[in-house]
Amino acid sequence: MRSSNFLPYNKMADYTEVSNQSWFSRIGGALKGIVLGAILIAIAFFLLFWNEGRAVKRHKALQEGSSKVMEVTSEALDKSNEGKLIHLTGRAETDEKLSDPVFGVGATALKLERDVEIYQWQESVSSKQEKKLGGGTKTTKSYSYALEWSDAPVDSSKFKVLEGHANGKEMLYTSERWQAEKVKLGAFLLSPSLVAKINDTSPVDVGEGKMLPQDLQQSVKVVSGGFYIGADPANSKVGDLRVSFKSVKPLEVSLVSVQKGQSFVPYKTANGSEVELLQTGSHSAEQMFEKAEADNVALAWMLRGGGFLLMMIGFNMVFKVASVLADVIPFVGGIVGAGTGIIAFLLAACLSLVTIAIAWVFYRPVLGVTLLVVAAGLIVLVIKKVNAGRASADVPPPLA
Repeated sequence: MRSSNFLPYNKMADYTEVSNQSWFSRIGGALKGIVLGAILIAIAFFLLFWNEGRAVKRHKALQEGSSKVMEVTSEALDKSNEGKLIHLTGRAETDEKLSDPVFGVGATALKLERDVEIYQWQESVSSKQEKKLGGGTKTTKSYSYALEWSDAPVDSSKFKVLEGHANGKEMLYTSERWQAEKVKLGAFLLSPSLVAKINDTSPVDVGEGKMLPQDLQQSVKVVSGGFYIGADPANSKVGDLRVSFKSVKPLEVSLVSVQKGQSFVPYKTANGSEVELLQTGSHSAEQMFEKAEADNVALAWMLRGGGFLLMMIGFNMVFKVASVLADVIPFVGGIVGAGTGIIAFLLAACLSLVTIAIAWVFYRPVLGVTLLVVAAGLIVLVIKKVNAGRASADVPPPLA
């Protein structure tokens, strides 16, 4: 059974909620957590195995692309290169002037971006839990409220304390993006998907705001190179808006893609992957493939870490019931919790390695077998840790 008391900590900014949960209620929650923990462990297995296949598939695709790419100049279109994977460097440029139809801001650019921020209440929550004799817990939650700028509206109806912290439901204007339809790269045209990959933006100063439509000139102010919608920029109120602009100006880019007519399409590899690389600045094909491979390795390690953490959380949830049962005497529960935490870490580590190793056996047997040996060592360590814990529990206390 769970009870709570809601106490004002500060009339305008901070509030505190104190709740109590019984030992039996905690046991019920821990038993439910076993099911969720098992699901998280299963998801972790799938993620780790899938990630290794994805990484190897991408590695092979990049190797294939690197072996077939050919160097061309962007200044001339050679029809004999139709359907071939090419590398070229040149200036991406356009004659199109992109314009914001609401605020009238325009620029000759590959992209134009309008960023809108709203001033509103934000809720932050901190929590502290204390164990009580008998296995129950006391949880203290502190709710703090502050006015901040953000790029999306916050639903204040979900706040713990709505009074004095209400936000508007909608933003009068939202962020928007415009992209040039015809972007040249020497004698070639970049496809919309390639233009979308160019994200080197620079601020667009709105000047004195002379481009503003007549109906906005009274309600919109020019502040710090952008627009401000509100009564007083020096004293912001809930619902005030800040509007700024960025653009992607013509710049040099390097590209690896398949020539198709005057434009480009991704390269289809033998394993069904796609290769299409774009970087700003001047880079050789070798440098671009090295960067793509480094990105692939970094993503693989991020997903490995994510799979390991997911698995460790799952095992902690599975073992949680043991520490809750021991929490009848709080310090005993703490000892049990620390022990199960270590076991969860070791199990997650060894089973993550086993999963990765099995996946690598499919793709790179030498590395896969090496990982299996390391994982076996970790499993032995876990068994020793469990046996040591049992042995210490069986030793009778010394006589006085």
